[in-house]
Amino acid sequence: MPDQTDKPGAEPQVGAPVGAGRNLLFLREEELRLAQDLLFFGYRDFTAGPDKLLAELGMGRAHHRVLHFVGRRPGITVGELLGILGITKQSLARVLTPLVEQDYVLQATGRSDRRQRLLSLTPKGEALERQLFERQREWVMRAYREAGPVAVEGFRRVMRGLMGAEARAQLERLEAPAPPRAAAASLVRAG
Repeated sequence: MPDQTDKPGAEPQVGAPVGAGRNLLFLREEELRLAQDLLFFGYRDFTAGPDKLLAELGMGRAHHRVLHFVGRRPGITVGELLGILGITKQSLARVLTPLVEQDYVLQATGRSDRRQRLLSLTPKGEALERQLFERQREWVMRAYREAGPVAVEGFRRVMRGLMGAEARAQLERLEAPAPPRAAAASLVRAG
């Protein structure tokens, strides 16, 4: 039996969350546009704190993304990072070069394949990445607390649903256990 909230002009049941029970197979355009609005405003406010800090350092979101993913995977290859970010080598070089020159990122030569460039954060880079993370952690914690565990799981499912196959594969690699930090810390600075 269809939920009464699906009918135009029907009032939601008392105590039911707004939108609860709607038949999600027949989403109206306005609901889809609202989803876009939510993504836009959520992302804008989620990135505002880090954007301010990065701007003070003459950096932007591209630098943040590199710091985030290098911090998540110390010893990541340049090729793997390119795959995650979905950008060209030239675009990465414009962001990575100043991060290396300003001692935020360490670039080392691979042990088994000397052509590989392995990336890890320096202590200065770790400190900056941590500051950026802390500014966003509070937003996520507050939102998760307000929404509750069922909504959090739903959010994760929706976000995965928005990703293409390649992004999902990248996420699975990021969710896999990271290599030991000691291995990444023992990287030799590339000359």
